[in-house]
Amino acid sequence: MYKVKIISIFPGSFPGILGQGVIGKAHSKKIWSLKTIDPRKYTKDKYKKIDDTTAGGGPGMIFKPDIMGKAIDACYRNIKSKEKYPLIYLSPRGKPLTQKKVVKLSKMKGINLLCGRYEGIDQRLLDYYAIEELSIGDYILAGGELAAQVLVESIVRLLPGTLGHRESSETESFNNDLLEYPQYTRPKTWKNMTIPDVLLSGNHKNISKWRLDMSEKITKKMRPDIWKNYKKNKTSKK
Repeated sequence: MYKVKIISIFPGSFPGILGQGVIGKAHSKKIWSLKTIDPRKYTKDKYKKIDDTTAGGGPGMIFKPDIMGKAIDACYRNIKSKEKYPLIYLSPRGKPLTQKKVVKLSKMKGINLLCGRYEGIDQRLLDYYAIEELSIGDYILAGGELAAQVLVESIVRLLPGTLGHRESSETESFNNDLLEYPQYTRPKTWKNMTIPDVLLSGNHKNISKWRLDMSEKITKKMRPDIWKNYKKNKTSKK
């Protein structure tokens, strides 16, 4: 079972969308587990204060290292192989989340996620625990909870038994450095637009070629950065 632990001051945010669809079913089938840890549990004052003002001045509040540190320690309690359970902080300054990174994380035994709020967390937490920072995009959210759900869903759908067809996760966008080809279903004609004949031909060789061609065209148009990497890898394999 893949173990997910999430540190958040809003534990009620979970499972959220993670409790729906194939991800929710995978949870029911015990393919993965979810545990939330509220850092307020480790406060000692009556106000359950988990943040304080920014050292050196500035707007916003910062999560206190002494409180958050206890929450992190709770994640690793009774765990011997900590390297199998990476600790990740969802942050706009983190490295961009990619499908390759998701695949790597899916091969671990679990993951521990730290959701920030306000102006973030004390830098000493990142340094002491060697926390990895990941970003789901170049934009700012009010907190890390939604980003955590994005990351968990992307991982869980790759776990064995989650998807009905193994090839479903192997032929999607970003696998093999290409975006996914167009998909169609019945009816054959809708608003005078018809499914491409090749997809109805039954010729699997031609269908595969069409899909590859379309993936290349779409990638070149929509994501020139990925296209450049694809062309580079394709050339090196020749």
